[in-house]
Amino acid sequence: MDQLMIAETTALIARDFGLEGHETPLTEEELLTLVANEVAYMIEHRLDFLLSLLYRLDVLEPDINFALSSYCTEPANQALAKLIVDRQKRRILSKRKYKQTKPKDPGDLAW
Repeated sequence: MDQLMIAETTALIARDFGLEGHETPLTEEELLTLVANEVAYMIEHRLDFLLSLLYRLDVLEPDINFALSSYCTEPANQALAKLIVDRQKRRILSKRKYKQTKPKDPGDLAW
């Protein structure tokens, strides 16, 4: 993942999770660790909020169910963190792909 993608992903996740003070560039591994720690806290103390957040982030329910099941080989917080980061990366790629350019002159708008 390139630095710009990491920075954009970090900004989205920081906004969604209410994290402050993460202006310094992170590596993908550091970002996953940060999200996994937040998810672990939410699993213990704010599970309803976490599930609501996953829904709003459009993380697929079957993926969430698998991450929380005994079949998943990773701890739940790490599996969910990967799902969150992957979803946010796909969101950024989609925004880039379908980015609309703004007209330079308001007179260019056809009514």
